[in-house]
Amino acid sequence: PAMAGAPARYLVFFQYLGTRYSGVMETKSDQALVGVQNYLEKAAERLRPSAPVKFHISSRTDRGVHALANAAHLDIQRGPGRPPLSGAQLLHGLNRHLRPEPIRILSAQRVSSTFHARFCALSRTYVYRLLLGCAHRSQIPVFEQDLCWAPPGGALDIAAMRAAAQLLLGTHDFSTFRSPRAAAPSPVRTLQLLQLQPGHGLVGQQHLPRGLEFWEVKVKSKSFLYRQVRRMVGALVAVGQGRMAPGRLRELLELRDPRALPPHATAPPQGLFLHSVEY
Repeated sequence: PAMAGAPARYLVFFQYLGTRYSGVMETKSDQALVGVQNYLEKAAERLRPSAPVKFHISSRTDRGVHALANAAHLDIQRGPGRPPLSGAQLLHGLNRHLRPEPIRILSAQRVSSTFHARFCALSRTYVYRLLLGCAHRSQIPVFEQDLCWAPPGGALDIAAMRAAAQLLLGTHDFSTFRSPRAAAPSPVRTLQLLQLQPGHGLVGQQHLPRGLEFWEVKVKSKSFLYRQVRRMVGALVAVGQGRMAPGRLRELLELRDPRALPPHATAPPQGLFLHSVEY
């Protein structure tokens, strides 16, 4: 057993509705919108640790992006004579103090002191939810307002989008699909999965106006460049709208230039969900 006073490390999985936050990462607390991490750390402080608790978050999601399951590790140091919290105690304690925020701890478990939530992840899977067939924003169901993107202009050519998606699979330099604002040490990534599948409404599917349907873009990789998923989805939608030929995606990849993608081609944040992180 660890010496009394050695901090205990935990892996937690947590979910959140990203609409009200500046993103998952911590921000200065005097901003109008703060990060999910601010609320997680505030909840942890209320468990009376003997040293401040920092959440090391696996996947850095942007403002307005949601997570069905993100992950983080944290160390909790307790005063002399106080045994380490069990995973269940940590789970219930954090959730109690997170109310009424739309942030929920899904699980908590002890891990070794060498475990790192960001660097030990084997893969991350994202799902992007599209609502097709909307002539106008007002057709988006109330319950879906911040949880999908309804690209304007009617139906999309799914077959063309699937053909384009095939060109992005595998290992490439994805420079064109990263934000011009962010340089990565290496822009090479391997897409293990990029598929388009029929989706469904979250609530009241039977009340969807005629001609509307949900589709999901599911994408998996060890890690992603900043904005990569939203830029890939934006390019696929441009293909589906007939504004870009599927083969153009290969040319864009080969250009390796973030400025080659038109600025409006990035899908908006509200349709994007971090689906899972695997260890």
